[in-house]
Amino acid sequence: MPELSAHIVDVLPIGGPEKPLAYAVPPKLKGYVGPGALVRVPLLNRSRLGLVCEGLSEDIDPLRLKFVHDALYEEPVVTPDLLRLAQWLARYYAASLESVLETIVPAPVRAIMAPKTTRLLTLGKVPTPEEMDALDRRAPRQAELVRFLQQQPAPVARALLISRLKLTPGTCDSLVKKGLLREVLQDEAREVYADDLGDEEALPTQEVTLTEEQAAALVDVEASLEASEFRTHLIHGVTGSGKTEVYLRALERVVDAGGSVIFLVPEVALTPQTVGRLRSRLSKRGEKVVVWHSHLSAGERADGWMAMARGEARVVVGARSAIFAPLKNLRLIIVDEEHEPAYKQAESPRYHGRDVAVYRSMLCEAVCLLGSATPALESLYNVETKSYRLNRLSKRVDDRQLPTVHLVDMKREKLNPHGAVTISNLLADKLLDRFEKQEQSILFLNRRGYSTRMICPDCSHVAECPHCSVTLTYHRSDNRLKCHVCGYQERPTPRCPKCGSSKYKGVGFGTQRIEETVQKIMPRARIMRLDTDTMSKKHLFRKILSDFRTGKLDLLVGTQMLAKGLDFPNVTLVGMVDADIALHVPDFRAAERTFQLLVQVAGRAGRGDKAGEVVVQTFMPHSPPIQFARRADFEGFLHEELEQRREFHYPPFRHLVRHLFRGRNPEKVAFFAEQWSRRLEEHLEKLGHNVEIRGPVSAPMEKIKDTYRFHLWYFIGNVSKILPDIVALRKDFPMDDDIVDVLDVDPVDLV
Repeated sequence: MPELSAHIVDVLPIGGPEKPLAYAVPPKLKGYVGPGALVRVPLLNRSRLGLVCEGLSEDIDPLRLKFVHDALYEEPVVTPDLLRLAQWLARYYAASLESVLETIVPAPVRAIMAPKTTRLLTLGKVPTPEEMDALDRRAPRQAELVRFLQQQPAPVARALLISRLKLTPGTCDSLVKKGLLREVLQDEAREVYADDLGDEEALPTQEVTLTEEQAAALVDVEASLEASEFRTHLIHGVTGSGKTEVYLRALERVVDAGGSVIFLVPEVALTPQTVGRLRSRLSKRGEKVVVWHSHLSAGERADGWMAMARGEARVVVGARSAIFAPLKNLRLIIVDEEHEPAYKQAESPRYHGRDVAVYRSMLCEAVCLLGSATPALESLYNVETKSYRLNRLSKRVDDRQLPTVHLVDMKREKLNPHGAVTISNLLADKLLDRFEKQEQSILFLNRRGYSTRMICPDCSHVAECPHCSVTLTYHRSDNRLKCHVCGYQERPTPRCPKCGSSKYKGVGFGTQRIEETVQKIMPRARIMRLDTDTMSKKHLFRKILSDFRTGKLDLLVGTQMLAKGLDFPNVTLVGMVDADIALHVPDFRAAERTFQLLVQVAGRAGRGDKAGEVVVQTFMPHSPPIQFARRADFEGFLHEELEQRREFHYPPFRHLVRHLFRGRNPEKVAFFAEQWSRRLEEHLEKLGHNVEIRGPVSAPMEKIKDTYRFHLWYFIGNVSKILPDIVALRKDFPMDDDIVDVLDVDPVDLV
């Protein structure tokens, strides 16, 4: 019987029951069906994909089981730790196991991408002199092609021949029909590394001398690597302190020892410098860096995944989904800018890339590095409660000074008859000064468009989206009113559509209006705007950044995307046009995000040899996050913010779960949310769980795409202990078919 049980495996079916099922392995597949293998199995009279997990421990007669149909690959497509991670993700984030497995294993891998082929041409036979004479008379271009191929030692790509010799496809086809040429199909390996990301930003590879703080942090990290056990380090370094250099030194140490590394960044398209530095360092070691991003084709994603699964690539850099890379011997996971909300997945499974990185490091007994100039309060709290190791970098490289921050009270600026509404006199003067000195500047405004809304002063009518609870934003570049939530567009009318007043106009300002204003202030300056409206063309973002780095541009106007880890040595002035935007969001993290954004924005200035300055325009200059950011006083902000969170028992002192209900009938949605709330409260009281329930209330953005939204908040001490009981009750609750409800654990977006 033990011999028979060795041929039994557990399979997690994709799209089947939420638990492993036992299958027998036929002799022909022995050796191909191990843990992590992607297989086809029979389930409910259908063939489904599944992942093989550990074999069953008890003895089961294989003759009573159905057989595995096929193994899709010769090697496993995921590692054993990813299988355990999948089951934890499903439990902790209240997600279906199917959605988790589909997230972990990319669709191109599940679909088995066919190999890419290249059509090659070679001589089919040696032409006789008579045949060549006939070609010279009737088809001289065909004769030219034959003579060219006679001189080639190997077949040549058909597309290359057509391009170089300026031929038509018909020329090649005619010679193939005559038998003079022969076409050969050759499998072509898709080069998953040739994505040109970081090529323009490749940095010199000379040896860098570490500062004392960098060296101390690196020694601590290397000690953790040497111990070969799970540890998490929080590298809290001011902007420009050289956190990336510490990452790279640790990464090189792991690669040299034969280990693998995952390097997470908030968004790959925004970090060409990091990719360039990684590749320049590792190319000397003959290591390939797989860049995992959304612009890869399906075939490139499949090949990149399999390159990692086979051990051909040991380093991957990418956004949050790169945390599921099937790397063997994973020893180090780096999460750069760990505070960024972009690490949170908006669709099921709603995981947080930073938290998954820490958990996967624990499964692999690896080291996890979290780095930021403005760490999330949850991470700082974990330094005290979960033994995260804290490594501080309090000084910039080469003792460069942090920029001087000037606060401009825009209430006073509006009282000045000669002052501009959007750009203060101080900021305008400093922009002109930097332009005359041939230094560069950046202006930030986290709001697209020209005017934030169209309003009639006579009847107070405001142009709103008919499908969402938001006002329409005026975009002057294409003369459209646009909804930034659902994409609805309409043309603006010269008069108020409600009362016919001619005073109907746009108010507020976005990046388009700022670009127009500074162009008037500096008519000779080379100015470029960077936001999602201008980023429609592929690679345009990297081209603009490359032009800015090489001095072809004087000023960048952009949204928050410019605040993420960019390093421009000649930037000496940064302007924050409206620092109050995030403060007005109905979110308990509003102060934290305002502080983080101001510090990150200020960090773009003075990163070279020249001193930097920051101008912050605000209507709330005495607001605590703005004052703490002005002084770069992280400790002061941390103390005040944590005291407020502790008083109201907000995260990080308790976990927050958001339960969102949505449907097309607002009364029905509100009714079922209320009924669920009452049922849940009774259920949790019987079980003795200590959970605070708030709501249900309408969401701050009540309607999106004609769907009304209500939510409840659950404040929970232990998610793993209590959430399964909530999920179990939800399965038995008679929810209306027209209503969709979603559980979001540790949410980032509360709007």
